[in-house]
Amino acid sequence: MPLCYNYLMKKSKKSNTVTVNRRASYDYHLGDDLSVGMSLTGPEVRLIRDHHVQLKGSFVTVRNHELWLNNLTLGSETARNIRLLATKKQIASLERQKIDGSTIIPTKLLAGGRYIKLVIAVGKGKKKYDKREAIKNRDINRGRY
Repeated sequence: MPLCYNYLMKKSKKSNTVTVNRRASYDYHLGDDLSVGMSLTGPEVRLIRDHHVQLKGSFVTVRNHELWLNNLTLGSETARNIRLLATKKQIASLERQKIDGSTIIPTKLLAGGRYIKLVIAVGKGKKKYDKREAIKNRDINRGRY
């Protein structure tokens, strides 16, 4: 009886992260994160799957009880405002935190399976001395001092 090669071969785990907003953790004290869907067109999906996307400088706003992603760079152009898909309860929670002075920041873009997801986090802006402290701690952990 022949052995099935598919059974014996291990599937390689591909990373489903398309892009990460590394600047977000530097500029903000990040809190809880939330994974939301995105309302995209076909060409936008292709650009994201081909890694032609940048989260740097993008932000999330709440308008008419809906989440919107602004300033997402797709390809060589800044894309239109993209509607984010979340439940009413999640949106209400984010609105309350935004009123308290927090900012909603996109941190990761995931495209591992069938759907493209955006991970957003609620954060408070860091002061200049907080940023210098973060640089100092990072350098100490690397062993430079």
